[in-house]
Amino acid sequence: MFDTERFVEDCRRAVAVDDSHKAVHELVARAVADPAAIENTLGEPEQAGIDPLYRGPDLTILNLTWAPWMSLPPHDHTMWAVIGIFSGREDNIFWRRTEAGIEAAGARALGVGDATPLGRDIIHSVLNPIGKMTRAIHVYGGDFFEPETPRKQWDPETLEEQPYDVENTRRLFAGADARARVIA
Repeated sequence: MFDTERFVEDCRRAVAVDDSHKAVHELVARAVADPAAIENTLGEPEQAGIDPLYRGPDLTILNLTWAPWMSLPPHDHTMWAVIGIFSGREDNIFWRRTEAGIEAAGARALGVGDATPLGRDIIHSVLNPIGKMTRAIHVYGGDFFEPETPRKQWDPETLEEQPYDVENTRRLFAGADARARVIA
């Protein structure tokens, strides 16, 4: 059984002892190893979106629900993150800075039961490549919504760097959800 309160407390204790992603990665991997337990606890999502399970200066834990075929443009977090998939799939393209801006540098597809850490300097874009919702636990090593270091995002077409806009991200989730409902 997945217990949200216990998971949050375990993550907070892990970060209090070691502020790196290592212990949290183990906790997320253990949680997504039983995806049915997470789904039973969190229930069926009503829509795509960002659902905070915990938010504090030490870390943020999100229940993310990606709409079918949804994508997010390149962005950074300025803090480590651990992503664990418990339903669907999440494809990540990793980017690196160049003198001219950013360029693609690699990719990783995550499926049910996968958990992966992202370093604080990682830039990635995300795609749900399937025709159903993808669900994931994302744990960030700080306040995702008000980070100490300002975050950046890049225009998906021009790759022009811009300040990160969390409200724009929420609108992207809502728009993708609305499009998926029309298609369904």
